[in-house]
Amino acid sequence: MAYVIGDACISCGACASECPVDAIAEGDGKYVVDADKCIECGACANACPVDAPTAG
Repeated sequence: MAYVIGDACISCGACASECPVDAIAEGDGKYVVDADKCIECGACANACPVDAPTAG
């Protein structure tokens, strides 16, 4: 299941820059993951300083 970015997101962009398939984009107040592109690699979760991305 694709990763989901929770409300803890501080919109720093660390997750988006680490995503190998460009599945993460800036949304309204937080970043969002395109579930159709997500390959569930966990790079976003490893890069996030506030642990906002979680496996959906």
